[in-house]
Amino acid sequence: MTASSCAGADVAKEMAPTGKLRVAINMRNQLLVTGKSSNGDPDGLAPSMAAAFAEKLSVPIEYVPYDSPAELAADASKDKWDVAMIGADPARADFVDFTKPYCQIEATYAVPTTSGARTCADIDKENVRIASCAGAAYTLWLERNLKHAKLERIEGHDETYATFKETGMEAVAGLRSKLKKDGDKRPGTRLLPGKFMAVEQAACTKKGRDAGFKLLSEFIEEAKTSGLVKQLMEKFKVNKELTIPK
Repeated sequence: MTASSCAGADVAKEMAPTGKLRVAINMRNQLLVTGKSSNGDPDGLAPSMAAAFAEKLSVPIEYVPYDSPAELAADASKDKWDVAMIGADPARADFVDFTKPYCQIEATYAVPTTSGARTCADIDKENVRIASCAGAAYTLWLERNLKHAKLERIEGHDETYATFKETGMEAVAGLRSKLKKDGDKRPGTRLLPGKFMAVEQAACTKKGRDAGFKLLSEFIEEAKTSGLVKQLMEKFKVNKELTIPK
């Protein structure tokens, strides 16, 4: 065995100690997981990126699906997965290292059509209540960055819309694509132009896997520069909703 192949085997063992690369997938994000394959595995941009990395390691992949990003992040300290495809956020980085993002999704607000708000900056004011899905990357960002408005964290997207409507809140936060898709669940609302932040979708692995993290980071950058990310975005028809950061 050559030195390079030996080093590759060491990295594979570090990243996939069970013999399979266990990849955590956030099933709630319908831009990154667009469906399921014939064998029931998640299908879409994020699963395909993970599969390409497993191929680079020359190990089989095992998907570990989660119903929400909060549940996925809560297991970061446990031995349930090796790599996760999730929105990067400092609040999720206690036990993992994040690569640079391979795509990003704009987050904005929906407001009542009668609202005087014209931009996202108009929302962070006194006496403004914002409904936001608990545990989402954009909610974590709002927790750190809001200065005046009051943030109400609610479990589940539909429940967030319902609370927004029932309590007469001034705004509801979310990913632009999701808010647009769910417009019929919020009659009498409109989306504000622009964004208050962009959720950066990245890969992460457990802290201490230095060689593996280096290879994972290099893979993400190569996937962007080689055109793989763009090809997958077009394949799964999400290229109009996502952008590739530099």
